[in-house]
Amino acid sequence: MWQLKKFQQLELEELYQILKNRVDIFVVEQECAYPEIDGIDPKCYHLFKKDQAEIVAYARLVPKGILYDQPAIGRIIVNQAYRKHGYGRELIDQAINIIIEDWSEAKIKLQGQTYLREFYQSFGFKEISEPYLEDGIPHVDMIYKK
Repeated sequence: MWQLKKFQQLELEELYQILKNRVDIFVVEQECAYPEIDGIDPKCYHLFKKDQAEIVAYARLVPKGILYDQPAIGRIIVNQAYRKHGYGRELIDQAINIIIEDWSEAKIKLQGQTYLREFYQSFGFKEISEPYLEDGIPHVDMIYKK
């Protein structure tokens, strides 16, 4: 079951697992030294799915006006032990539905790693920038329009 919580609603164990997974993937697995805990989490919504007590997949939903003029999906992860089971697709579907339907927004922005751009394009995201390096990893800005 997918859960959407404000930062203040997260249980300590959930917050710990989310941050650990984000560091394990973005800092350790991708060998990228950057400030993962960036001060934005308290202003965001946290979408995740658990398998019993384990976080399977996670994304940070950023309301408009915090980072961009439109809401954004970021920190998109699937726990390494749960990859190749469709959780990434479910996660993006859930995130889009929440932002477009529940938040009544018409656009969503994300900064996608370039190797995943076809994955994001399969949901309707379109590239709006040339590839660029973000913390040493090639990215591209993308927009989804309802």
